[in-house]
Amino acid sequence: MISTADRARAADILAHFRDAGAQMFEADVLQPAGALLDLYGEDIRARAFTTTDPIAGEMMLRPDFTVPIVQRHMASGAAPARYCYAGEIFRRQETDEGRPREYLQVGFELFDGGDPAAADAEVFALIADVLAPWSAVPATGDLGLLIAAVEGLGTSPERRAALRRHIWRPARFRRLMDRYSGAAPAPARAALLDRLTAETPEAIVAEAGQAVGQRSVTEVAARLAHLAQDAAQPPIHATEAQIINALLSLDAPLAEAIDPIRDMAADLPSLAPAANALAARADALARRGIDPAKLPFAPARGRSLMEYYDGFTFTFSAPNRPDLPPLATGGRYDALTAILGGGTGVPAVGGVVRPGLLKVLP
Repeated sequence: MISTADRARAADILAHFRDAGAQMFEADVLQPAGALLDLYGEDIRARAFTTTDPIAGEMMLRPDFTVPIVQRHMASGAAPARYCYAGEIFRRQETDEGRPREYLQVGFELFDGGDPAAADAEVFALIADVLAPWSAVPATGDLGLLIAAVEGLGTSPERRAALRRHIWRPARFRRLMDRYSGAAPAPARAALLDRLTAETPEAIVAEAGQAVGQRSVTEVAARLAHLAQDAAQPPIHATEAQIINALLSLDAPLAEAIDPIRDMAADLPSLAPAANALAARADALARRGIDPAKLPFAPARGRSLMEYYDGFTFTFSAPNRPDLPPLATGGRYDALTAILGGGTGVPAVGGVVRPGLLKVLP
């Protein structure tokens, strides 16, 4: 149940965003499921309430505001714009009864490609200002660095695509990096790969007996052939693997992280543009009074947020309350605008505040 006090606090935050030049955006509570399923696959079903309309098809209770905002903005011609919104979102909580299934979200989104670093700094500073009375603790990341590093790896396009797809799934990404870097496969996998050197995929499938599951025999055989082809690929170069590991483990003030990342770019040149963008963001934040020497930064931070973030990410947490979710989260999602814009994108960044969490803070 959302209280009157929560709604009043949301209205105050929304007024702050409107004062920053944002126009009000409203989205239907019931959203078409198609776009979300296309973006995230069937995993979204585990977190969203779904239903079926006889005319509109599969629908979801609104799990997020960003996707409908991007759809509306790209359909309108994608001129520079600022939007704000406030309303309920809905998330299933099958593993934690204590977490709310319905809560308020107040957000600010900025679409403008003129100066992405300045846009990042504007959104971050605006939300920092909103949360200043609660002494919220900031932390930042940059998934664009990881994406750039993966795109520059000297390995097959298929391996790069797999790593890119699983950047937001840390355990799966780690397993893929270990495998592609030449780590010994698990015994069952090793035994299967040995068989593939002596038998055809079709023969192995035929020997397995009755098919179980939704994949056809042809699909299973194709998968086995792909495993054999992948196993024949040379491992990722040790230096490149070390750079990926260094990015995943780096955790330092933003000002101290820039030079080490530029050093990595000497061995992995695809990192250079992302490193320059990071430095530009640090300068833009400094111009808004945010000291990069005191701002926590880790490239991999934000991997557990929304999967459409592909650059700058940030969180604001409650001081001395590790039991609470972040008070605010946000980041850059340029690729999402291209996906929903039919191939034509525009740089975009935004963030959301959860006013319901603020009531438990002093």
